[in-house]
Amino acid sequence: MSARTVSQIILCCLLMFGVFSPANALTEQELRAKLESAGYSQIRDIKSAAEGTAVKAMKDGKEISLVVDSSGQVKERH
Repeated sequence: MSARTVSQIILCCLLMFGVFSPANALTEQELRAKLESAGYSQIRDIKSAAEGTAVKAMKDGKEISLVVDSSGQVKERH
């Protein structure tokens, strides 16, 4: 069996067992709570993006664009 075939089989198995499932993603309520506890307010424009969930919010009087990945890590977009 080629390495590519083995890789495809492993990826298929991981997908079937939910390892890469969006079920691990935060709900909107959990997302809002997480961001509010981190000091963000006026959380809005919550949209799905390639790198996670894109969000606009305010912090320290400034509008901030954020991305929250499926593990819940928050990153500011610049």
